[in-house]
Amino acid sequence: MPEEEKDLHKIERRGGPMEKLHIEEIKDTARRISAERLKPRAAEADRDRAFPRENMEALGDAGFQGLIIAEGEGGLGLGRNVFASVVTEIAKACASTALVHVSSAVVAKAVELASGDGLRKKWLPKIMEGRSLGAFAVHEPDSGSNASAITTRAKKEGGSYIINGSKFFITSAGEADVYLVLVRTDPEKGAQGMSALLVEKDAPGLSFGRPEDKMGLTSTSSRELHFDDCRIPVGNLLGKEGEGMQVIGKTVVGWGFFGAAAISVGIARSATELAIEHAVEITNSAIQVLGGHGYCRDYTVERLFRDARGLTLHFKTSEWLRQDIAKAVLTL
Repeated sequence: MPEEEKDLHKIERRGGPMEKLHIEEIKDTARRISAERLKPRAAEADRDRAFPRENMEALGDAGFQGLIIAEGEGGLGLGRNVFASVVTEIAKACASTALVHVSSAVVAKAVELASGDGLRKKWLPKIMEGRSLGAFAVHEPDSGSNASAITTRAKKEGGSYIINGSKFFITSAGEADVYLVLVRTDPEKGAQGMSALLVEKDAPGLSFGRPEDKMGLTSTSSRELHFDDCRIPVGNLLGKEGEGMQVIGKTVVGWGFFGAAAISVGIARSATELAIEHAVEITNSAIQVLGGHGYCRDYTVERLFRDARGLTLHFKTSEWLRQDIAKAVLTL
């Protein structure tokens, strides 16, 4: 990237930690980068199922990979509203890039909140600079979105955990450098027997399945993870044994779900803008309004429809989310 272009997009740094900017300046920067760097590549990346590595590096150069990381760790230390606003702008340009970004941000947040000094120093700078990516692995073939039903097991042997099992539908699988993995360390204790482990891509015994041929969000390298006596250091435990659900709750639920919602908003806004240009509404409605054009890959709205449909499966299915919403309403 030319230096003048990099300087144009960089969130200002003064000395050490990134300087906090006004929220509107951050939104404007996200909007500009998304329009200039991400959107022009979106259609081709979707057709080629190309992982958005360059896009993630651009976001790292601008400082967005450290948006929600504490200032003391070199991040911006910003909250969910700003995070959602930035993700919305990214998703308007490329929903696949937005999903990869959210997944990596979730792992970075888990490292910040629950890891030891060694892991924080090793991974946070690289993720925030866009040199490394994180991915989280919770879902399994036989448990779907129900995290409490996972069966992947980790046994402690000396100074290591030995992991056996599999995860599926994992964003950035095979591309990310480090994985937040939910496992069972004590099958007798139910949810209290689950733990969160950080597994590096080159860990012995970790392998990846073929990329899923998905309808939408095609550039996210969605694959299975297979653990066959995968050995990692005990120091890669996040939090304490039995605190896996708490770690997932503070990161995947506490930040990832906000990111998923923001991606949906970004897709909807993009579809709305396109529909207004042709004279009407969003996604499904836009396809009807645009007639045959809305059904052809030459038109952006067709990609938006596929990406929006894919978001009903990531994180949690629509059915599980409706149950969560109902429970929340009943406790008000």
